[in-house]
Amino acid sequence: MENKAVIYARVSSTGERQSTARQVADLKRYAETAGLEVVAVYEEKASGAKRDREQLAACRAFLLDGGAQHLLVTELSRLGRSLKQVLEVVDELTAAGVNIYFQAQGLNTIVDGKPDATVKAMVSMFGAFAELERTTIVDRLQSGRRVALEKGAFTPGRPAGSRMSDEELLAKYPKAARRLRDSRTIREVAGECGLSTKTVQKIKNALKV
Repeated sequence: MENKAVIYARVSSTGERQSTARQVADLKRYAETAGLEVVAVYEEKASGAKRDREQLAACRAFLLDGGAQHLLVTELSRLGRSLKQVLEVVDELTAAGVNIYFQAQGLNTIVDGKPDATVKAMVSMFGAFAELERTTIVDRLQSGRRVALEKGAFTPGRPAGSRMSDEELLAKYPKAARRLRDSRTIREVAGECGLSTKTVQKIKNALKV
């Protein structure tokens, strides 16, 4: 397999708080150790639920045109917030002979020059669990708000400087929550997710792990 690769990095926030820099740096280090030449980097600030992501579309077009043989992403959710979105990209690029490397899961969709059916099944499994986890967190958050509203203890909107609830923290930082559940240290999670150790500690407290 040829050794040209592109990186796709995405964060959800359009503000200055989140950056794709850490994702790009991590993937460039991987490319160097794997003997891959990074020929393009696509960076995007957009929700994963948004289908018309300009940089992802440009990245896919570049790969389908033969610009590189590998797509490097930090994790499944960078490609989309739903399993359907992720599999759409996987199927399209794999059919074109492009390998996708998911760093967090340690998966390559093409192994020894051939699509790996087992890996695709694992991609489906990881994606389904991630989607279920996001849905569960959102449902729990909405349920908590409904109960609080009924008790008169919650009003929509949060005053400046007030503390987020445990449910809000988990809904806002699902990636960090998954890492903590996998027994990663606070410092490791902070580095991987681009968060402060203080924020990760709050997430850990919310998980009660």
